[in-house]
Amino acid sequence: MPRAFPLLTALPLALSACLPAAAAPPGKPSVVFILADDLGHADIGIHKQRGDVKTPHIDQLARDGVLFTDGHVTAPQCSPSRAGIMTGRYQQRFGFDNITTGPLPLTEKTIAERLRAAGYATGMVGKWHLEPNHSCEDWARREHPELAIIDGTVRLGEQLVLKYAPARRGFDDFYWGELQRHRRNYALDGKSLTPEGGVSQTEDYHIDVQTEAGLAFIRRHAGKPFFLYLAYHAPHVPLIATQKYLDRFPGDMPERRRTALAMIAAMDDGVVRMRALLEEKGLLENTIFVFTSDNGAPLGAHQNRTMEDVLPVDKPGPAWDGSRNDPLNGEKGMLAEGGIRVPFIISWPARMARGLVFTKPVISLDATATIHAAAGLPPEPGYDGIDLLPYLTKTEAVEMPARDLFWRFWTQAAVRSGDWKYITAGTDRAMLFNLKDDIGETRNLIAEHPEVAADLRRKLAAWADQLQPAGIPSGPLDEQEAKWYPQYFGKTGKNRTANPGE
Repeated sequence: MPRAFPLLTALPLALSACLPAAAAPPGKPSVVFILADDLGHADIGIHKQRGDVKTPHIDQLARDGVLFTDGHVTAPQCSPSRAGIMTGRYQQRFGFDNITTGPLPLTEKTIAERLRAAGYATGMVGKWHLEPNHSCEDWARREHPELAIIDGTVRLGEQLVLKYAPARRGFDDFYWGELQRHRRNYALDGKSLTPEGGVSQTEDYHIDVQTEAGLAFIRRHAGKPFFLYLAYHAPHVPLIATQKYLDRFPGDMPERRRTALAMIAAMDDGVVRMRALLEEKGLLENTIFVFTSDNGAPLGAHQNRTMEDVLPVDKPGPAWDGSRNDPLNGEKGMLAEGGIRVPFIISWPARMARGLVFTKPVISLDATATIHAAAGLPPEPGYDGIDLLPYLTKTEAVEMPARDLFWRFWTQAAVRSGDWKYITAGTDRAMLFNLKDDIGETRNLIAEHPEVAADLRRKLAAWADQLQPAGIPSGPLDEQEAKWYPQYFGKTGKNRTANPGE
């Protein structure tokens, strides 16, 4: 078991909910963007879904900023979701629908590249997952036919992978790694290492190391605007926690749940330490702080298991990671709300309202567009997200106009328009839900409102025609989807046309 990393900054009991009033500091805001990994909708305390969750500092961030109760990501899987965040575009526009269709093309510009060009110091810590991986067969055949592909596995060389690394995508500083192995170009004491970076190995707890790397980056660049992208590898498997965090969750519960809660608590400590350092440096007021997750919780239904099954904490491979999506239906890998609706918080004390609960649908692309606008950059017509700042300011906030949100993943596609959500999956399943009345997606209303379903289907088709490849997916559900959809929706949608109005 990794040992706990020593805290270098004393933890305050809580950051004050009522910080002293002050005029907005001059200059561009800094940005701290924290991305959790497989964190479910129910896994922050302020959502008030589970009594066992302890996230006082994430909850305080929401009370000091804006809590989005209807916040989404662009995919129910890590890599495509992260590609959307980094580019501010639906990742399907450049063919990155899922992990196997990566990497992030070098022709796509990241928010880090844009901010660095605007004078920002840029840093990336933790999980990247936008580089080529061994499942990227189509990319390998198209871009690198010289690569060997054996039994569906692409044989990648390190130098080729590094062409897609954070250092090549706009990040000056990087501490890149998920567990104990990191490629880094600065040390935790803040000292610079070789610009191209080297590999280090540690026995310290990976979540605490990622926090320390984030703090070190802030200290290195406190004198100028900076953009820190801190992508924790938690509570993603493998489930690992130190006794310090496990001790916070006594009582009878599945050990996978206890370990996930401990990992979430470690991230929560990271949030307060980041905010405490920003306050110490006089930067908290003019720092945009984002906290969200890359997708919803994986619950393991595709393995014909339930969350109540007893699984060892150290079970290898995909399984329930101990996180929860209550009260949402579905899980990671699905376009049900449990796969794409996630914790979503933004704070900017200098400009944004404090304690606002924002109930309209937003998407992770909006966070990218908001950061872009706040940095004073000219409008980017290629963005699919919108700048949220006009709707979140302390004074003179305006009403956000209606718009539609879209998803495509594996053999699934979905569109959200107001309270209505239409999902198609495979060749024989189409569902229509009113999320205002039915957040758990339990009542398929397609028979009662065929005209709504037909209209949403047309909107979805028009959007999908802009993608690479174009079109709404067709064909049967894959092996995992074929287990998920009956598990969560029963026979709902069966024997109904997948093309209402056609």
